[in-house]
Amino acid sequence: MRLLIVGTLEGQIGAASQIAIQRGARVEQVDTTDAGLRALRRGQGADLVMIDVMLDIGGFIKSLELERISLPVVACGIGNDTKAAVRAIRAGAKEYVPLPPGMDLIATVLEAVVEENHAIVHKDPKMAEILKLAARVAPSDATILITGASGTGKELIARLVHAKSGRKGGKFIAINCAAIPENLLESELFGHEKGAFTGAVARRLGKFEEASGGTLLLDEISEMDPHLQAKLLRAIEEKEIGRVGGSKPIPVDVRIVATSNRNIEDEVAKGNFREDLYFRLNVMNLKIPALNERPGDIPVLAEHFVAKYAEANGIPALPITREVMKRLAGYTWPGNVRELENAMHRAVLLSTADEIESRAIILGGIEGGGNGTPPAVDGEDGSTAALVGRTVADVERELIIDTLQHCLGNRTHAANILGISIRTLRNKLKQYGERGYAVPTPGEAERPAA
Repeated sequence: MRLLIVGTLEGQIGAASQIAIQRGARVEQVDTTDAGLRALRRGQGADLVMIDVMLDIGGFIKSLELERISLPVVACGIGNDTKAAVRAIRAGAKEYVPLPPGMDLIATVLEAVVEENHAIVHKDPKMAEILKLAARVAPSDATILITGASGTGKELIARLVHAKSGRKGGKFIAINCAAIPENLLESELFGHEKGAFTGAVARRLGKFEEASGGTLLLDEISEMDPHLQAKLLRAIEEKEIGRVGGSKPIPVDVRIVATSNRNIEDEVAKGNFREDLYFRLNVMNLKIPALNERPGDIPVLAEHFVAKYAEANGIPALPITREVMKRLAGYTWPGNVRELENAMHRAVLLSTADEIESRAIILGGIEGGGNGTPPAVDGEDGSTAALVGRTVADVERELIIDTLQHCLGNRTHAANILGISIRTLRNKLKQYGERGYAVPTPGEAERPAA
């Protein structure tokens, strides 16, 4: 992950930077918001900005929005200044971090924004075959399409391809096409010229130029608008791009890797995805099997996540009982590896014995037993009679928010479980937030809805 620190942070830059670096982040620091904007325009890029609460956070965030730069901003300040925290959040900051920074707090913020554990833990032969195929095609410059359900590890495979390619010395730049609004995505990809639109006060390089000499990952590409798909196809075929508002083509040298959790052939048939772009991307297809199709990976992943979160929380890694392993093996894992990770994270926090016991395991909303099958409605043995008298909108809202809580705020995972597009989910959550309902943020622990 790439972290940009804006401001002096009252002399706490060194501590915050060191913690971030220990967590695998690449850190850059500038003193002012103007310097921060210049760094982002030049294509230096960042996945997260940490900004001094004493600076003009509202103005900085407004400039990002006007220049169509999409990335999360976290405010930092000395001590637990409630008023400063409220001002920062109202100005648009995603979070407020008190200084001096605590190791756990900084780690939580970083992990909530970008998951940076790139190790591919596996034992199942099906996954071994995929990794072998990925390593075989990595040295070429061919475009690669990685498909599979949400949470199966598609980005990890993309990073493996980059690490084993001739471009490993260059940058690996990832952009989530589902997470960025359509009106911002074009500028994110191709950049823009000064005066291209209201707020474009200076030239800005996009992800294509930022990734020059390296690899560009287009995550969840099936969510991209067809209008933008045409421009992407030209960029791939001609190896050049046009900045928004520009008149001169810019040569680019990037290797394209794309991912999708949808069946793109079905999307082509529906008219949602260009057939010519699909064939251009699908030179090589790596299809990642769902977790329940590679049962050999479940026990080694479970042990890996227990060790990971025990270390993160400063507690001993407990052994997993045979009963728990049997439950994990018998569950269907609709959320795949990400759901298993969340389950073991909770188990580490909830276990009170000298081992990970069954009562610490929550699967599909079930605590301490069962196989993950949703519980029956009280008094109705699973019928819908208990829902009579309630509006469809109320039931839908509770289902969506409960699913998001179960996924610890992960929008892509929740949308996959609900069977709706990420755009539809974002629109629903925006409506709920405007109406005063509590909407879980990414990485947030489960909490009751308002």
